[in-house]
Amino acid sequence: MTPEEIINYCLEYEFSYIDYPFGIIPACIKIKAEHFTPIFAQIYQDKITLKCNRDQGQFFRTLYPDTVTRGYYCPPVQQPYWNTIRLNGIVSDNELKMMIEHSYNEVIKKLPKYIQKKYFPNV
Repeated sequence: MTPEEIINYCLEYEFSYIDYPFGIIPACIKIKAEHFTPIFAQIYQDKITLKCNRDQGQFFRTLYPDTVTRGYYCPPVQQPYWNTIRLNGIVSDNELKMMIEHSYNEVIKKLPKYIQKKYFPNV
């Protein structure tokens, strides 16, 4: 997938929108639920950084050691919970979509329960 295709795919998720809080790069895809706007994807020209749980993060880093790494920009304490995936064609589009969906769901899980129930009752 190209960065543009990834952005379009991410924007299909409910309550998602694009923002540029760090400048033109990266394009950040966030979830808007009242005053909460967490990021679930950061898209660069040659990579994407996604939220993950510790187990799935480690699984993909082991499966694709040269392509999937800990979130490179994160402080060490947050790195196990973010993966950076190089867009080099090694990770299939279907796996990348699955990682994006996982990231979206992981971010929703971190929102307060009342927000989850109000905006995301089916997640």
